Amino acid sequence: MAKAVTDFASLYVDALKDSTWTVPQNYDACFNWMYDTGRAGMMGLYQKGKEFQWDATTRIDWTQELDEENPQQLPEEMLPIAGMELYGKMSAMEKAHVRRHFQAWQLSQFMQGEQGALICAAKIVTQVPDIDSKFYASTQVIDEARHVESYRMLLAKFGVAYEMTPPLKELIDQTLRDSRWDMTYLGMQVVIEGLALAAFQTNRDYAQNPLAQQVNAYVMQDESRHVAFGRLALRDYYPQLTQKERDEREEFLIEACYLMRDRFEAREVWAALGLPVQECVDHQYSSPLMQTFRNGLFMRIVPIVKDIGLWGDKVRKGYAEMGVLDYADTDVEALQKNDDSIARELDARRAHVHSTIQAGVQAGLAAS
Repeated sequence: MAKAVTDFASLYVDALKDSTWTVPQNYDACFNWMYDTGRAGMMGLYQKGKEFQWDATTRIDWTQELDEENPQQLPEEMLPIAGMELYGKMSAMEKAHVRRHFQAWQLSQFMQGEQGALICAAKIVTQVPDIDSKFYASTQVIDEARHVESYRMLLAKFGVAYEMTPPLKELIDQTLRDSRWDMTYLGMQVVIEGLALAAFQTNRDYAQNPLAQQVNAYVMQDESRHVAFGRLALRDYYPQLTQKERDEREEFLIEACYLMRDRFEAREVWAALGLPVQECVDHQYSSPLMQTFRNGLFMRIVPIVKDIGLWGDKVRKGYAEMGVLDYADTDVEALQKNDDSIARELDARRAHVHSTIQAGVQAGLAAS
């Protein structure tokens, strides 16, 4: 497995045409002179945001390596083309190459999406009128920078990276260009972050590689707070809107969810590997296992949408057609507590290993 590199651009499968992407903005920076204590729920999140800061270079054990044939040691069924005849005919080395590229592509989208979240969080700090929301969003800015850093370091071990996939780029572009502050929350905090949480969870829960587990678990611990932030802010705000304004949000929401569903087609991977792109995509849509996986990605979005009050006919119909309506009653607070618990368990496990090693060293010194 490739070691860390200083020139990240060299990892991209295709040479970058541009090193930056600029999205025009049209919104007002909002100051708030009412320095009140704010809403209890929001200030509670802010307190957690301050207390739970961590350093990606020290909390994660980067001396650990990835597996040569299956980097994150994920189940074979999680590879979208695993059931295809063309994949079955590949040699062990060819299959390992496919696994490395697909997993690197998926982690690349995590990293690219986290930079989008970094910029959106900064926009929220600037634009949102409530001082308590500004306070919390400021902690999210540093969280997202840390997540980009973590996935960058993980991808360096893969030795390969992919650019932002077009559906994700389109949604981030729409989210950033909209001048209404709540649309930044809706596009990023609810849809993109909500979907990412479910994808992170799949990798965290099924990866057998300790390094991959750590990165995904620690990122998830933060991201659960971010989604809760969007939920609190929008749940207070949307009842104030007219029906026409809520209809506009619902239309955007359904379009955004379809974009995010298409984000996981991985067309760039199949093209880079010289595989028949459309056949690979068609297999994903026809495979019952992959359909279950794709639908599961909406487990964290649907209950949030219902809770914030965007639960009109259009949204319910759209989710029914996507096969995800049953997630409406998912207990997101229980999921958030579980995310925090798993991250703490990993910390405790690493601390125990470290203390055991230190005790052994001290015993050896005493014996000598």
